[in-house]
Amino acid sequence: MILFMLFMVTTFNYADRAILSIAGTAMKTELGFDAVTMGFIFSAFSWAYVLGQLPGGWLLDRFGSKRVYAASIFIWSLFTLLQGGVHFLGVLWAVPALFMLRFMVGLAEAPSFPANGRIVAAWFPTAERGTASAIFNSAQYFATVLFAPLMAWITHAYGWSETFVVMGVAGLVLSMIWMRVMHNPKDHPRISPAELAHIRDGGGLVEMDQGIAAGKGSQVNRGVKLGYLKQLLCNRMLAGVYLGQYCINTITYFFLTWFPIYLVQERGMSILKAGIVASLPAICGFLGGVLGGMISDRLIKSGVSLTWSRKIPIVAGLLLSTTMILCNYVDTQWLVVGIMALAFFGKGVGALGWAVVADTSPKEIIGLTGSLFNMFGNIAGITAPIVIGYIIKETGSFQWALVYVGANALLAVISYLVIVKDIKRVELKPLDDAGQPYKKLSGVGS
Repeated sequence: MILFMLFMVTTFNYADRAILSIAGTAMKTELGFDAVTMGFIFSAFSWAYVLGQLPGGWLLDRFGSKRVYAASIFIWSLFTLLQGGVHFLGVLWAVPALFMLRFMVGLAEAPSFPANGRIVAAWFPTAERGTASAIFNSAQYFATVLFAPLMAWITHAYGWSETFVVMGVAGLVLSMIWMRVMHNPKDHPRISPAELAHIRDGGGLVEMDQGIAAGKGSQVNRGVKLGYLKQLLCNRMLAGVYLGQYCINTITYFFLTWFPIYLVQERGMSILKAGIVASLPAICGFLGGVLGGMISDRLIKSGVSLTWSRKIPIVAGLLLSTTMILCNYVDTQWLVVGIMALAFFGKGVGALGWAVVADTSPKEIIGLTGSLFNMFGNIAGITAPIVIGYIIKETGSFQWALVYVGANALLAVISYLVIVKDIKRVELKPLDDAGQPYKKLSGVGS
C-alpha cells in the first residue's frame, strides 16, 4: 500500500508537469507563443523546483514526510487548477501569469521526490530498494501512458483550459487520501512485528521520523546541517551521481516538454494522435524502469557488489537511450515511434538514481541529501527546454535537439563509469554545534 501510494502520487506529480506539453500546441495558437517563449514557460517549473529543493529537504527532516508531502500535493494541485484560467487575462498578461503559476507548481512539488526517497529508505530493506525506487520512479512514464491520451482528448473535445481544471481537482482529492492512509513504519496500524523486524534487519530506517509527530523534529541543528552539506558537495561519488542525474533528466524533460510537439511539428501528427502516440514510448519507459530495478536487486541477491548491481543497468540502459539520434535518419512515423520507444525503455532501465540515493544518503540528513541530488538533477528542467527551444528556432527542425539529448545520455554513462568509483553510504565527519569539525587534541587519549 505504501508503494502504491508513492506510485499514484508520483503519477499525478508528473502528469501535472506534462500538461503543458499536451496543451502547448493549442495554447501557442490561441495566445501566440513562439518556440523560445514556450521553452521559457516550460522551464518555469524547474526554476522553482530547483530553488525549492534544499528548503524542501529541511522541511522533510524537520516535520516528516507525511505532513509535508500532503501539503505539497494540495498546493501544487491548486496552482495547476488556476492555470486553466490564464486565457481570461488576455494575451498580454497570459505569458507572465502562466510563468508564475508554473513557477508555483514547481515550488510546491519540490519536496516530493526527496520525500519518496525518505519513505523508501524507511519502509524497504536495501535488497528491495532498487525495485521499490524503480516502481515509484517509473510512475513518470505511467503518467504519460494514463494521462497523455486523456489530456489530449479533453484538449481536443473541450479545450486546453479544461485539462488543467480536471487535473487540479483530482490532485486536491488525492492530498486528502494521502493524509488518511500514510503512516511511518512503527505507527502503521496494520504492520506486524515480523514485517517491522524484516524491514529493520534489512537496513530500513524505520525510526527516521519517530518523535516528529510529537513536535520534537530533527535533532540536527541548522549550523550542523550546513556543515554536512559542504561534506556532501565535496564527495566525488556524489558529484558523479549528481552529474549523471542531470543528464538523465535532460532525457526526461525532452519527453515531458518537447516530444509531443515534435510529433506534431516535425512528424505531422494531430494533437489527438500525438497524445496517444506519446503514450507508447512511455509504456516502454515504464516497463524498462521496473525491469531495471528488478535486475539491480536480483544482482545484489546473487552476490554482486552494490556498486555493480546499480551500475550495470544504469550504463546499459543509457547506452540504449542514445539510439534516439537514429530518428534523424528515418521518415516513417511508426519507425520513429519505435526508436523513441526503445530509447525511452533504455532510459527507464537506467533511471536508478533514487535507489542510489537511498543506498548512499547519511541517515542524519537523508531528506537534505535527496533534495541536493534532486536539485542538481532538475537543473536540466531549466536548461533542456530552453536549449531545445533555441535549437529549434535557429535550425528550424528537431535534428540537433535529438543529438543534444542523446549526447547527455552518453555523458551520464561516462559519469557513472569514470567519476563514480564505488556506491556506498556516506559517512559524515562529526561536527560541533557551530557546524565545524571537531579538532583533535594532542596529548589526549582516545
